[in-house]
Amino acid sequence: IVKHFRVAFTASFPSRLPDYTCTDRPVFNPSNLVVKYQDPTSVTCTVCPTCQSLFNLERALGHHTRNGSTLKWTVKNMTEWDPKTTCFLCLSACLFDLVSTGPPDSVSISFVDHSGPMSEGRPYTLQCKVQNVAPVKNLTVTFYKGQTALGQQQSNNTNKKPVSETFTLVIRPSKEDSRVKFWCEAKLELGPEGPKPPPVVESQRVSATVHKTTTSFKTAQLFYHKHNSKSMINLMCTSCVDGLLCANTTSPAAQ
Repeated sequence: IVKHFRVAFTASFPSRLPDYTCTDRPVFNPSNLVVKYQDPTSVTCTVCPTCQSLFNLERALGHHTRNGSTLKWTVKNMTEWDPKTTCFLCLSACLFDLVSTGPPDSVSISFVDHSGPMSEGRPYTLQCKVQNVAPVKNLTVTFYKGQTALGQQQSNNTNKKPVSETFTLVIRPSKEDSRVKFWCEAKLELGPEGPKPPPVVESQRVSATVHKTTTSFKTAQLFYHKHNSKSMINLMCTSCVDGLLCANTTSPAAQ
């Protein structure tokens, strides 16, 4: 299976440029581009005619050619995650930033430190693990209960290369949540020039068995010997999902 990723290009310019005789600033064309893994691509940097002898291109891969006031940068095989390209104009630099993006290899969901039935109303933590995604700052993770979205999360990680991250969400299930499917999805938002719809990878579905918390009362009798006399006490016991709690409800009565 060949993994695919996409490369998005954006152009940015310094806030100050020297005054030139021409009114046009440098222009990258296209200003945004999405490229599939191992596909060729190209972009041009065009400047005003009076600066033809004073501009150049610094690149991390591929090659470039000059035609008058235009530089054409060509890449036959786009495989870099974080290439840098700079268009120099009259001693000032115009940057062409590249962001390589790749959908996750896999997405999985599970409950943290828990297996088996759950108790109604108690907190449990869902975790969504996203493997090898880039850039993770463009990722939106959504937790679902059935078809209902429970919440969205994003990462603060600015690493441009593929990373793996875990996102968590605390839930308090009700009895009605028994057998409901919990899952999560990871979506890469690549902007207006990105693919439509955005790349989405979903996790598997996991279900939960939720026990309704019930309380019942039973009276138990406990016999014991004290100073050679048999005594009895009554215990009021509370039976619930988590066990049996007992409390003395009467004073010991000698028999």
